[in-house]
Amino acid sequence: MSRHSGPPGQPDQPQPGERDAWLSVAARKNRRRRVVLADPRGRGRVLRTIIELEEQTSVGEKLVRDLIRQQLKTAFLLGGGTLTLLALLPLLFFFVPALSDVELAGVRLPWLMLGVLPFPLCYGVGYAYRRLAERHEHDFVSSVDR
Repeated sequence: MSRHSGPPGQPDQPQPGERDAWLSVAARKNRRRRVVLADPRGRGRVLRTIIELEEQTSVGEKLVRDLIRQQLKTAFLLGGGTLTLLALLPLLFFFVPALSDVELAGVRLPWLMLGVLPFPLCYGVGYAYRRLAERHEHDFVSSVDR
């Protein structure tokens, strides 16, 4: 016996007169619907740009070269700034000798500044570079998708 062969009037089995109405409601509930996820307009330009990137045409090479140039510029600016700041610390202590005599927690300031400061500074610069690099890549992808 099947599980729907119970007496008429049970909740999962409709009455014989209601069967046609019940089937039409069930058929309407299970009807397939077309789902549109994106507007197809403008898709040709995106595909053309992606094809240019994949085939390494002159336009694709220029787009990639611009991304690399932007990443390199960011790296040189952050790296150069960090190097300049770290190189100026010994010069600061040389030209302002009064700072060399300052002690914090029993350790002289030059040792603290030259031994401890570079680590959080380099970590912060690395974090900033990663964020900027991701932003550049996001901008690149969004310009290709337009």
